[in-house]
Amino acid sequence: MDVLRPALININGRMYRRNIIKEEHYEEEEEEEDASYIGPPESEDFAADETCDTNYIEQTDKGYRCAIDVPSVLYKYIIGKKGETRRRLEFDTKTSISIPKQGVEGQIVITGSHKAAVSSAVTRVEVLVESFRKKQPFTHFLSFPLNDPKIQEGFLSFKDEVLRQCSQDHGVEGSIFQNPAKLHLTIGTLALLNDMEVRKACEHLQECQNFIREITEGKPLSLEVTGIEYMNDDPAMVDVLYAKVDLKDRSDKLQMIADRLVEHFVSAGLMVREWDRVKLHGTVMNTVFRKNSTVEDMGGPGRQTTSEREAFDARNVLKKFGAYRFGESELNMASPYKASTLFPLPSVECVSEYRHRTQSLATCSLCQIFFSPPLSWRCALLGMQEGDRRAAKSYTDGN
Repeated sequence: MDVLRPALININGRMYRRNIIKEEHYEEEEEEEDASYIGPPESEDFAADETCDTNYIEQTDKGYRCAIDVPSVLYKYIIGKKGETRRRLEFDTKTSISIPKQGVEGQIVITGSHKAAVSSAVTRVEVLVESFRKKQPFTHFLSFPLNDPKIQEGFLSFKDEVLRQCSQDHGVEGSIFQNPAKLHLTIGTLALLNDMEVRKACEHLQECQNFIREITEGKPLSLEVTGIEYMNDDPAMVDVLYAKVDLKDRSDKLQMIADRLVEHFVSAGLMVREWDRVKLHGTVMNTVFRKNSTVEDMGGPGRQTTSEREAFDARNVLKKFGAYRFGESELNMASPYKASTLFPLPSVECVSEYRHRTQSLATCSLCQIFFSPPLSWRCALLGMQEGDRRAAKSYTDGN
């Protein structure tokens, strides 16, 4: 690490230096978990500049107390292998750290005799949480709908023609095409680890309506979807083929909205910035969708895992359909959210529900939670098997 340019972590608007830590492999069982301790041992005189915002550290009859919200999936990193990390945090900061049982959502409560000690422990727990949060697989993606009936019709014609003219090319077959009801423009991905974070994301998305209305001046955005491109460098070995999207007036309003959305969610700590600008694209073919007929015949889900992903030869597709016109559509960005309708505003979609739903993009899990009872929330989001998580990550890499 360059000592003059250390890695920084933003926690609640305050910047902290990230010290070098020893990375270790984490097993699934809690007793096998280990999280390397961050920061040097603390003396009795806690550094003044290490104190966090103290307005939520309350004084009690026995000293001081602070409760912080941490998703249950991150408890193991604070506990560490056989409780080693928690014990060392408690010893160095002279505090007591109470953590709910694994899988039970709640607050981590830190108590101590001195306010500075509690503040120091809170800061260190937050740094641990922020560090390991970035390693969690994403659970949701932020997107604009692109499933207007006209676009869907153009997409289905594109699919039919590609299969008619290019099915002899390696890897080109029907299962790798996008579901027309799920056509969308991906803006970014998020790791929302519990119900509270999903609600928080929904609230932030509602806040974004103000600058969206300013950019669009309350008018719909007219889109045209024309042309295709591929993600990698070799057109003979392609995993993702996407449609290009532009505004009919050739303005950059859609790009501005997408970039502002990412900026807003990054500043809220709900998204990690990957690129300086959002690459607006609508996926039409993706090899992660490919079905394995052998597995399907045996009663399995039929989806390929990431390691089995088979690329396709897109050279003929690009040559014959490089300027293909899918159609035009309008995004009415001024309309409010409505559950169980196609969203005119960008929506946050649960990855697991999105992957398994076959009808439409209409029932965003975020809106289900915000407006009506969730559908199998823990099962759909937190209960994903490791193979599903890998497939989901692979899916978003191309979306």
